[in-house]
Amino acid sequence: MVSRFRFTIIILGIFGAFAYLIYGLHDLQIKRGSYFSNRAESQYKLAGFLEPHRGIIYFTDKEKKKVPAALNKAYPVIFAVPKEIKDVKKTSQTLASILSQDEAELNKNLAQKNSLYRLLQKKATQEQVEKINKADLEGIYVDQQEFRFYPFGSLAAHILGFIAPNEQDDTLRGRYGLERYFNDRLSGTPGRVTGDKITRPQQGEDLFLTIDRNIQEEAERILKKLVDTYQAQQGMVIVQNPKTGNILSLGAYPAFDPNEYSKTSIKTFLNPVIQSIYEPGSIFKVVTMASALDAGAVTPTTTYYDKGYLTLNGRTIRNWDLKAHGQTTMTEVIEKSLNTGSAYAGGQLGKERYYNYLTQFGFTKKTNIQLPDEIVGDVEPVKKARPIRLATASFGQGISVTPIALINAVATIANKGILMKPNILQSNKPQQVRRVISEKTAQEITAIMTSAVKKARVAQVPKYKVAGKTGTAQVPDFKKGGYTDDVINTYVGFAPSSDAQFVIFIRIDKPLGAPLAGQTVVPAFRELAEFILNYYNIAPDNLPEL
Repeated sequence: MVSRFRFTIIILGIFGAFAYLIYGLHDLQIKRGSYFSNRAESQYKLAGFLEPHRGIIYFTDKEKKKVPAALNKAYPVIFAVPKEIKDVKKTSQTLASILSQDEAELNKNLAQKNSLYRLLQKKATQEQVEKINKADLEGIYVDQQEFRFYPFGSLAAHILGFIAPNEQDDTLRGRYGLERYFNDRLSGTPGRVTGDKITRPQQGEDLFLTIDRNIQEEAERILKKLVDTYQAQQGMVIVQNPKTGNILSLGAYPAFDPNEYSKTSIKTFLNPVIQSIYEPGSIFKVVTMASALDAGAVTPTTTYYDKGYLTLNGRTIRNWDLKAHGQTTMTEVIEKSLNTGSAYAGGQLGKERYYNYLTQFGFTKKTNIQLPDEIVGDVEPVKKARPIRLATASFGQGISVTPIALINAVATIANKGILMKPNILQSNKPQQVRRVISEKTAQEITAIMTSAVKKARVAQVPKYKVAGKTGTAQVPDFKKGGYTDDVINTYVGFAPSSDAQFVIFIRIDKPLGAPLAGQTVVPAFRELAEFILNYYNIAPDNLPEL
């Protein structure tokens, strides 16, 4: 009887143990399963197992060699395990002096006793690491973590952008430039933990740019020197291959170092090449003349009588030199950069045809270059009824364009009349948008632009034919109306003009003393053009006859 009772007790005990075990498994897997899963996932994240490597961004050079422009680099990080810290106050005091951080904030973070990880310092200096190791603080550790690194500092910063933490959490995302535009492709897909199964991360995609590191470096050097010399507010430079649309260089100054973006004001991060508009001034005369020539409204030898001024709707337009030039051809209008002559060509063309050509040249829509937040200029004043609107637009005042749209339009002339889509990725094939003007017209306006360079001589490169046009545009006064005494100097040109291999756009804003473009941006253009001609070893097209 006793033995049977004992046997029953043992059986009940075994069933009880199994029941408790089953309950425990249910509690672990069902009730607290998500907790342990999340904890495991957070630990894997801290160890870096779930984080994908961000794709590398590469420049290129004339040999098609890859040059890393944005990559990942391991930096020391200092972190805490609050659960292991016994004397929070003393630890906070020591860390505050080493890391130059707020002691109260450190104390708040370290006091979270259930926390297994608190990042205290990203990209710690060697001095900080040495001091932490020497202090031998309980629960404070030094490890390594990958961060974005830009080996060339500020070079091409407006193209590249940078990555920064999200406002809501510490998730790093692309900010500005290619880092933002291609964030999803670059960032890859994080891994995850599902129960006891680990899904490995999918690494980010690399980007290979059309940007030539050597041309970019030289272009930015020349631009910085130009801005500093004339104490200008800012400057921009673009180099494009007119045949493919490939962007070889694109930069702005002042720039910023994406490795230390927090030291720069937010307004500097904006890319003025695609995110700003301006009145281009006399450069626009070549667009007006190309349109009038293509429509048959004028020919290179068509003449008008220049009195030095033109009065329309009660307003008087004058030439920049305040002179009358008498009987003048359309070729001479560009050579002498006459406002009255450009207004004549625009008037012969008419507002409807002129607006249609501006649309064809791409001024009414985005170019769709693969950079974020591109905007569009405003050429709508051309459609207004008053003749004065058409006249001022013909020489680039009273309308606005973006630098990227302007160089793309001039590249259309250099490319025998075919508009290409601006491209920044090597993986993209050249994309023709449309034919804008005939090949004959492109040759005519190129010959006129080449003649203008030859006669002015400032942009001329020995042994090469160069086509180009200056622009000295007055800056509008947005408060009082009209224009200020400040100017924006621009030059756009291409070489060799017989078979253009590159187009250069260079501009500075508000140079001190408001000098003409011929004094500022034209010599800078010539210096950069000479570099590119030598760099690519391009054959001369203007050798003296034997």
